[in-house]
Formats: sequence, C-alpha cells, structure tokens
Amino acid sequence: MAKKAMIEREKKRQRLVNKYAAKRAALLEIANDKDKPMEERFKARLKLAELPRNSSATRLHNRCQLTGRPHAYYRKLKVSRIALRELGSMGQIPGLVKSSW
Repeated sequence: MAKKAMIEREKKRQRLVNKYAAKRAALLEIANDKDKPMEERFKARLKLAELPRNSSATRLHNRCQLTGRPHAYYRKLKVSRIALRELGSMGQIPGLVKSSW
C-alpha cells in the first residue's frame, strides 16, 4: 500500500490538471503559432510559466486505484499487477482466469 500522502498528491495534481487544462491549451496554441508576432508568443510562454507546475499533464503518474502502487500498472483496468492477480483469483474480473501448472 502506498503512502496516503503520495495518493493525495496525485489526486491534487489531477485536480490541477483538470482546472488549468483549457487555459494551458489556449496559451500553448498561441505560443506555438508561427504566424503570430514573436512578442505575443513570448508573452504566452511567460504566462504559461506562471501557471502551477503540477497543472501540467506530464507530471501525473498512473497509480493503482486499489492500492496506490505506481509500478506494474494496467491502464485498461487501472490496477496494478498484484491487485489484478488478487481480483482474478477471486473471480471479480470477467474473462480472467489465473493459470497454474
């Protein structure tokens, strides 16, 4: 089980990403538009730099919904390999059969 602080930090980052997504996209569009004057593009980059760092989507890290584990994460199911195995053994995931030999 991951520390509660790490799980809460990821939740906070997700909230910030959702909050600033539209503003960040608009500023990036202005900053990357080659037809606009250089001063306007530079001002857009400065405003982009003033936004909180954690509002960038690249700072998000996938974590297991059940345990908070950051590694061995299955995107489709949003759980880690360990949680996936436990759920599969209990028959909670349709179509998944734990093999043994």
